[in-house]
Amino acid sequence: MLQEFKEFAMRGNVVDMAVGIIIGGAFGTIVKSLVADVIMPPIGLLLGGVDFTDLFITLKEGAPAGPYSTLSAAQEAGAVTISYGVFFNSVISFLIVAFAVFLLIKSINRLQAAEKAPPAEPTTKACGFCCSEIPIKATRCPHCTSEVA
Repeated sequence: MLQEFKEFAMRGNVVDMAVGIIIGGAFGTIVKSLVADVIMPPIGLLLGGVDFTDLFITLKEGAPAGPYSTLSAAQEAGAVTISYGVFFNSVISFLIVAFAVFLLIKSINRLQAAEKAPPAEPTTKACGFCCSEIPIKATRCPHCTSEVA
């Protein structure tokens, strides 16, 4: 049984999948940082200094009653909140990852289409009498002057 598992784990597809998962996790971390640290601050600045991670609705007050200035303060107080700002950041992260995957798949499809391109139409044919190469549209061989069908 251990031998069968070893054979399964060493197949090319399993190793490729493991590498893809590891790279995908690292890419997800980069995108999360890109959204939280690069994209959202200028958007928040344009919208009047809004920090999207602190956008929330309090459903139930915590031990020290609100209002709470930040989401972390509300969570520390034990308040029940709907954190729609964090959700908005997650949606933007997802869209960036989806766009990157779309571009990757598009380039892979383009490479595969180039590999599967049909062979070019022949431009010459052999003369049936002298075996010389002649243009495909020729009706008479220029070498032996025979009529070619």
